[in-house]
Amino acid sequence: MRIAVDTGGTFTDCVCLEDGKLRVTKIFSAPGDPSRAVLEGVLQLGGADNVEVRHGTTVGTNTMLERTGARVAFVTTAGFEDTIAIGRQARERLYDWFAPAPECLVPKALRFGIAERVSAEGEILREPTDDELAALVADVKASGAEAAAISLLFSFANPKTERRVEEALRELEIPVSASHRILPEFREYERASTTVVNGYLAPRMSRYLLALEESIVKRHRGGRVDVMQSSGGVVAARVAADEPVRTVLSGPAGGVVGACRMAQWAGFNKIIGFDMGGTSTDVFVADAAAGAESTRESVVAGVPIGVPMLDIHTAGAGGGSIARFDAGGMLRVGPESAGADPGPICFGRGERATVTDANFVLGRLDAESFLGGAVALDEERTQRLMKEQKGRLATVEDFAAGIVRVVESQMEKAIRVISVERGHDPRDFTLVAFGGGGPLHACSLAQALRIPHVLVPAQPGALSAVGILLADTVRDFSRTVMLPGDQAKSTGKILVELEEQGAAELAAEGLIGEVERSVDLRYRGQGYELNVRYDTEAPERSIETFHRLHRQRYGFSDAARPVEIVNVRVRMIAASEPYEPERRAVVTGDGGAALFAGREVWLEGRWRWTRFYKREMLEAGDAIAGPGMITEYTAATLVLPGCVARTDGLGNLVIDVNRDPADEGARA
Repeated sequence: MRIAVDTGGTFTDCVCLEDGKLRVTKIFSAPGDPSRAVLEGVLQLGGADNVEVRHGTTVGTNTMLERTGARVAFVTTAGFEDTIAIGRQARERLYDWFAPAPECLVPKALRFGIAERVSAEGEILREPTDDELAALVADVKASGAEAAAISLLFSFANPKTERRVEEALRELEIPVSASHRILPEFREYERASTTVVNGYLAPRMSRYLLALEESIVKRHRGGRVDVMQSSGGVVAARVAADEPVRTVLSGPAGGVVGACRMAQWAGFNKIIGFDMGGTSTDVFVADAAAGAESTRESVVAGVPIGVPMLDIHTAGAGGGSIARFDAGGMLRVGPESAGADPGPICFGRGERATVTDANFVLGRLDAESFLGGAVALDEERTQRLMKEQKGRLATVEDFAAGIVRVVESQMEKAIRVISVERGHDPRDFTLVAFGGGGPLHACSLAQALRIPHVLVPAQPGALSAVGILLADTVRDFSRTVMLPGDQAKSTGKILVELEEQGAAELAAEGLIGEVERSVDLRYRGQGYELNVRYDTEAPERSIETFHRLHRQRYGFSDAARPVEIVNVRVRMIAASEPYEPERRAVVTGDGGAALFAGREVWLEGRWRWTRFYKREMLEAGDAIAGPGMITEYTAATLVLPGCVARTDGLGNLVIDVNRDPADEGARA
């Protein structure tokens, strides 16, 4: 039995595949010990012996955001100890002379140098003596470091010295991260930063994941735990415990996989993903068949990380985001979140107004069916506390509507960052809305961005967990080579070595993987490169592909200019068990059988009579004209006036979005 669990800021989503159908349960997250909710979810879904638990975790993300990681010692070549703090000297606020320097994960007292030197070509110019290594070990021990991160100059070209330092520090019995294992690529600062993040997360993540796996094995004989990576594939828990830096965007990556699968089955190719959870909103652009683009230039909580990650943009706007008035009287929403504890006001414990409370006050949540009735929403308490916090606004409705407008403007801005600002026209895409809050705001965002269609998948509030359930096992390997483009054939030997390493690691888990090969290319003299597929039969075609991609990305190319091979990459993929949902015959209907109530909902500045439907009772082909509310266990979908929602043969809601009349007049 395979169960996927995605831990969010407010809820932990648990999904299993049973008799070809997805079964979902949602549990309040336990911020103090996330494993409690994981174990409870597995139990509720009937996890038996030999259960395989796939976990999307926020432990790494929260550790970075809260700065609660380990005291990590940074070991590098003598004379370069402060490079981890100096970084690239990029200023977030260029003209603010009083802006504080970014906080470094490694304080001055935990930066250590070792007398050694390797040339850029990999020649060892100086090796540390045994006495120097012993002195380093003694200094690190005396510092009270809980983990160590080693990143020596040019160790990607020759890791011999770094291996010696690694072996020496293991005597301290603390987690040791070495850059030649974590990220054997050039660019010293990014490599060092990535290795430091791994060391910073290792003690906490290792304890959490190994303890969780021990509990699963103890309760479910023969069970195992896999963990979602930021790159969109799963790995064994022990691998994630050793390389936690690869799991920083674990949960959102599951949403990307799930959204792409659902959109592909529904016949949509170009998609914008919109995942609104309890704490934040994640957005991305993807080709449903190929998946979202990956990046190796991510910045998480102000710290560069160079391992492969799906290109996801995050905004601090979720259902639990707290509303407040700033010193100038302006209404602000987020990034602070009420989370699972105390949660929104309407859940009965929180005391500060959130986006969820605003939607409840505006009539957009059904108190009786919320989470299948498992959570009782307190209307009297919500009205009272919202009234106390509305400031100078005339009514509670004005306050709530203002909260919704502010948070939707933040989400709209986030979508523009990954679409318009990158040369994509949102009118060419379909908005895939999921997460607990995504379907509530999807029509409004689609109208603002002129997106013609919205796809709300089945079980939208648990789609990230569904993506984790369906994800393949993936391992990524890379190496910097710095070769002229006319020596493309010579990279084959290195690729074979990486493939053998990947095949051996998958074989240790009883898996066989397919190979994807790629190379990072650039024109000689450029500072950044483009990744292209490596053609093993005709490597020179990779150079031709690079020229085409360069023209597409930057508007020009120069076939006469020398090309440089910077990095070679291998991705090993062990495909998950195939799954495709059952398709139902589509017939014309109006959803009358699913209609269960009619109520006033605040829309367009006034209360409007709105029909409420139960999604599980909709038939394939049912069409619902807005205004309408479609409720279900994991989410609620708001169909605005002028929009029409139809149920397809897979149980998805496909919403045809009307154009804003005022916008149409302006365009005319």
